Amino acid sequence: MNELSGTAGPDTWKRLATQLRADSIRATTRAGSGHPTSSMSAADLMAVLLASHLRYDLEHPRAAGNDQLIFSKGHAAPLLYAMLKAAGAISDAQLMTLRKRGSVIEGHPTPRLPYVEVATGSLGQGLAVAVGMALAAKRLEHVGDRFWVLLGDSEMAEGSIYESLGTASFYGLSNLVGILDMNRLGQRGPTMLGWDGEAYAARARAFGWQATVIDGHDVAAIDAAFSTAERAERPTLVVAHTQKGAGVSFLADQEGWHGKALSHDEAVRALSQLGWAEGAEALVVKPKGASLRELPAAKPAGNPRLPSYSPGELVATRAAFGDALAALGAWHPRIVALDGEVSNSSYTDRFAKAFPERFFEMYIAEQQLIATAVGLQARGWRPFAATFAAFFTRALDQIRMAAISQATLNIAGSHAGVSIGEDGPSQMGLEDLAMMRAVHGSVVLYPSCGNATAKLMLQMARRDGIQYLRTTREKTAVLYAPTEEFPIGGCKVLRRSERDRVAIVAAGITLHEALKAHEQLRTQGVMARVIDLYSVKPVDQVTLREAARECPAGFLVVEDHHPEGGLADALGEAFEGSAVPPIRRLAVRSMPGSATPEEQLRAAGIDASAIIQAAAAVG
Repeated sequence: MNELSGTAGPDTWKRLATQLRADSIRATTRAGSGHPTSSMSAADLMAVLLASHLRYDLEHPRAAGNDQLIFSKGHAAPLLYAMLKAAGAISDAQLMTLRKRGSVIEGHPTPRLPYVEVATGSLGQGLAVAVGMALAAKRLEHVGDRFWVLLGDSEMAEGSIYESLGTASFYGLSNLVGILDMNRLGQRGPTMLGWDGEAYAARARAFGWQATVIDGHDVAAIDAAFSTAERAERPTLVVAHTQKGAGVSFLADQEGWHGKALSHDEAVRALSQLGWAEGAEALVVKPKGASLRELPAAKPAGNPRLPSYSPGELVATRAAFGDALAALGAWHPRIVALDGEVSNSSYTDRFAKAFPERFFEMYIAEQQLIATAVGLQARGWRPFAATFAAFFTRALDQIRMAAISQATLNIAGSHAGVSIGEDGPSQMGLEDLAMMRAVHGSVVLYPSCGNATAKLMLQMARRDGIQYLRTTREKTAVLYAPTEEFPIGGCKVLRRSERDRVAIVAAGITLHEALKAHEQLRTQGVMARVIDLYSVKPVDQVTLREAARECPAGFLVVEDHHPEGGLADALGEAFEGSAVPPIRRLAVRSMPGSATPEEQLRAAGIDASAIIQAAAAVG
């Protein structure tokens, strides 16, 4: 076994590229599935990078100071794993577990493998996440770490790519290098631009990037392009003209091979053309050493001075979010905030004024907003990302991929529901609870007053994972004292009696409507329990089951959301495995138009009068 470290030349690069191609074929053939030809096209690019440019300490893969390589082209995972084998990070036996149940050598890269920072595979996201990582290194940590991103030409049709090009240029991320494997062929045939490398380069230059077009199989040209990128004062795109399946005559630039493993006989033939035989001596090439360093402590001591409000005071929960975010920023030096150009509505501007160096404006680019946050958290920062709840629907793919990345991400969606008023349905978050509840491992919170918002924000700042906070535009009365606690997975019973017939479950704006309705129902002799379901996921199974036992008419759920996937469906999950009590839901069933908040609630049938009518009918 030959072992080289940090320095190499053309002979080593070519030999290593051949080995990477061979191992990509071997692993996918053994698996019976995968993307060998997509891996083979980029083998020369990755050989030069690994042997001569990547600074990485294999013994400390998650340490600060390492460069990062992100395979935005995640289906080329066999190539990444072949690189790790060549670097001595995994064994050949591990490589051969590709795509097997229980293996961390998965079909697309995930952080289950310690050398992978973020999950990729949904195309168009790797560059965006790398923007967040590069932003952290340059603007927050002031270090020289570099971020290399392998891109596929098919994903260059994704709009998220161009959000990334614009954002990286705006923030001057000279530590970011995109490597475009322009092999011409996508899944079903030719890509949009084929081998028009100058077109790709022109697009990148139009966004302010340095861009160059090279022969992606000329190792000397690759080395020169990477060296130029390392000296650049702007982000760089290296557009590499390659062939899919390069190195094997019956695969090179041939359609019909995407995502197709070779048979045993085809693999033997391909390996023979490469000059590679089973049992051949493996070349081990260590990446350049990295200057590792310690990150500042991620968990501050003590408790923050959260904002507090007097019961009865009128405070919008979106404003309380902004106040709490600023307070958390003073307490926790690694909290950062991002916004989608609505900071004066989401109130992240309060954090921005207090900590401008830790605030990042993402403009109207919600996919980049979430992806940047994912990149920041991968560097050990704790991001809060905010915009209107409705606009996060654009970034659902980034959010679900963040879950696969095991990311810690706090998301705040304001202007929820029809209660925002005259702006109309394009601005109304009416699907967000369903969307965020469906994200694996997520926590979904919906506070109804300023003090509840502040207390929930503190818990979000202390927890790992993906958390979503839904806030209301309108000012509402503070319901709880500043000393009240709001455990995640709990709920609050605000009105109850021994004679309750029906339990009214609500959150946010509809909780205030439910409290109004309760007073009138009591005068009519209809006894109702009122429950604040501030923790939508997970739900309080104990309290809700108790209410089911004690309220014979069951539940009336009132929500400023479409009926699918919101509070009522969350409530139903509390009874999984047992008999489900009667559940009636009042929700936004018709398409809203422009109207005042009061008119919107009335038209949707979720105001106090609608609650009174529905509760009286069942109670």
